Amino acid sequence: MTGSIEQKQHNIGIQLFTLRDRTATDFAGTLRQVSELGYDGVEFAGFGGMEAKTLASLLNGLGLRGVSAHIGLAELSKVEEVASFGKEIGLKYVVCPWLAPEDREPFSKYEALAERLAQLGDQYARHGLSLCYHNHDFEFTTEDGHGQTAHDYLFQATEPGQMQAELDVYWVERTGRSATEWISRYKGRCPLIHLKDMSADERRTFAELGRGTLPIPAIIETGDACGADWYFVEQDICPGDPLDSARISIEYLRSIGVAGPDR
Repeated sequence: MTGSIEQKQHNIGIQLFTLRDRTATDFAGTLRQVSELGYDGVEFAGFGGMEAKTLASLLNGLGLRGVSAHIGLAELSKVEEVASFGKEIGLKYVVCPWLAPEDREPFSKYEALAERLAQLGDQYARHGLSLCYHNHDFEFTTEDGHGQTAHDYLFQATEPGQMQAELDVYWVERTGRSATEWISRYKGRCPLIHLKDMSADERRTFAELGRGTLPIPAIIETGDACGADWYFVEQDICPGDPLDSARISIEYLRSIGVAGPDR
């Protein structure tokens, strides 16, 4: 790891899907714990039933930034409603998080999807919000008759001002590709990166940062060079208390000079 990673201010957040069992019973309390761990911001996966004004006040009081939100494709179509709520809590990005099989099979459905996402991206841009697309593995394993992946197609069929990438490094690497190469491929178009690690055993499941096989420092250095704005810790499945996993991951980032001190 070079020294450059230690000299740059990084925005480190957590995707709240990691803590979904806790937010389901104590949304405000979980945000407070996230703040105490030293995270700078959050990416939402639901808003805990809170009103925008109340949530904005909570975030402000905890010194947390509400940066982005994963919002299902159907809900994203409610542009005025989503944009109004998002802007009140300070969001910069709204993210399409996942595609149901009926929205992506067969491959030809990606043509209609790209058109839909381009239109939504234009609409959100008029509200001052950027639309991003979060990948899993299927976008890289689904190919058209010419070997083009669905992920490539979606980003070739949309303009940077319409849709940007939230690259999930775990799922990229799960397909045998290099996360650093893919971040470089979308230089200037990848403001959000999901930091995950992969266990070294044959299951290749989710692991806390620094406890797996992915080159996290190199991923962050590449992200920095390519214009990444925020890095979000996410762990889809945790072996124990998800808050412990969140703590382990940010302590690792702190140990390599990426995250600031806890509060």
